[in-house]
Amino acid sequence: MMRIAIANDLPLAVEVLRRVVVGAGHAVAWVARDGEEAVRKAAADRPDLLLMDLVMPTLDGAAATARVMAASPCPILVVTATVSGNYGLVTQALGAGAVDAVALPTTGPHGSRDLLAMIAKVARKLRQSADTPMPGELLAPWARAPLVLVGASTGGPQAVGELLTQLPATFGAAVVVVQHIAEEFARGLGDWLRPKCRLPLRLARVGDRPAAGEVLLSGRDDHLVFEPDGSLNYTCRPLDTPYRPNIDTFFDSAPPASRPGVAVLLTGMGRDGAEGLLKLRRAGWATFAQSEATCAVYGMPEAAAKLGAARYVLSPAEIGQQIAAQAPV
Repeated sequence: MMRIAIANDLPLAVEVLRRVVVGAGHAVAWVARDGEEAVRKAAADRPDLLLMDLVMPTLDGAAATARVMAASPCPILVVTATVSGNYGLVTQALGAGAVDAVALPTTGPHGSRDLLAMIAKVARKLRQSADTPMPGELLAPWARAPLVLVGASTGGPQAVGELLTQLPATFGAAVVVVQHIAEEFARGLGDWLRPKCRLPLRLARVGDRPAAGEVLLSGRDDHLVFEPDGSLNYTCRPLDTPYRPNIDTFFDSAPPASRPGVAVLLTGMGRDGAEGLLKLRRAGWATFAQSEATCAVYGMPEAAAKLGAARYVLSPAEIGQQIAAQAPV
């Protein structure tokens, strides 16, 4: 049994959620009628799960999620009347650390199915990690700034440039880009991208630790990966992949302590990065793929879309705008 809190300003919605929670054998820890109250109550009585509405008085759900995760981290599930209709706030909440988003249950025999499935998923994770601190307590100092991981291939330089152009000089997250490109062309790519970016940009070196407000670009034929301590390294394995540096290998190495983070898969042939993007989405990351209409080659993003790995499908410029809107400054 879990203690589940509810943050929602509508009495009818609260009652619907209360019935779902109790009907599933859990207890309602407390109810907050606005974002500010949710932040205060989470600090005083941290629940096992917080069902967070988005549109509330005094403080919206995205901002409340960020404050709860900073001060009293706990699993937060966004429950809103319309996920697609509140797209911007959903993106911000996921970027701030919410585990996922689901529509408010409706009447009918299957109206609460999605919410119940999400609650059960959180319950399983809690059972598997009963002795593990909450995510916010695991953050090493280097990881307190969110990570933005970008993978690209054919047509990628243009797409990466369009994305980076949207990031302000005050951007408060670390950006790491892996582009399928031969080592001898990596430095030239960096020189080409630098004027398009208001942030300092350079090739990643062994031992680098991504820092807020900086862009690192893969610079070798070997695969760029995170080591367990959060530093970057290059590895020749896997040897048999046709795509180097490999994006799946890069995404797979992303340290879980870096959450909340953002992962982006841009234009390219094949399916490199799709499986890794799916793993990151399942780990709570906000995941983006480039839209078909803007791709030079709709291969990797299409594979991600078919897997359900990408929560949002947008143009590179729109992806950059959304990332810029949700990152700390």
